[in-house]
Amino acid sequence: MATLLESLTVPAPTFPKPKPKPTTTTPLSALASPVHRRSLRLPHVKGLKLSVNSSTLNRSPGSFLTLTSSRLSRGARIVCEAQETTVEVAAVTDATWKSVVLESESPVLVEFWAPWCGPCRMIHPVIDELAAQYTGKLKCYKVNTDDCPSIATQYGVRSIPTAIIFKNGEKKETIIGAVPKTTLTTSIEKFL
Repeated sequence: MATLLESLTVPAPTFPKPKPKPTTTTPLSALASPVHRRSLRLPHVKGLKLSVNSSTLNRSPGSFLTLTSSRLSRGARIVCEAQETTVEVAAVTDATWKSVVLESESPVLVEFWAPWCGPCRMIHPVIDELAAQYTGKLKCYKVNTDDCPSIATQYGVRSIPTAIIFKNGEKKETIIGAVPKTTLTTSIEKFL
């Protein structure tokens, strides 16, 4: 559940009065008034979500969001909410497999997946939750089987998603398919 941190209401922008239509008697200096553009710069913070009602966001160079007054409508409201932060599950490759998984001192859960796999997308949030839940007790990684087919072949992964639990560099248990969180938790608890 997100928590409302701050709400900011942006006043309606004021625009210069329309320029007079040129006539033969209007001096050119009256037509060349500068256009005033104001912008509101908001810092971009990871873990926070900005939602803007009735306006458009522009991403400017750097890590700021820019709201240009010409794009703001009357009474635009900017809401900043804290998002649920998750532990990001790191990817493992052929080059990092031995040092990260096999030589780990704590148990490791490795998810074998592929970007085109629908059930893999279903289990990703579950693996993310487990990584956060077992921080310090269990390490979680993922292997893209399209990028690293040799690892999947070495451990007999024939269908995805597959989760394998390693302890002391040895394969201990294999869980195949998009299973419920409780199934994964039961398997993990055996090796902690």
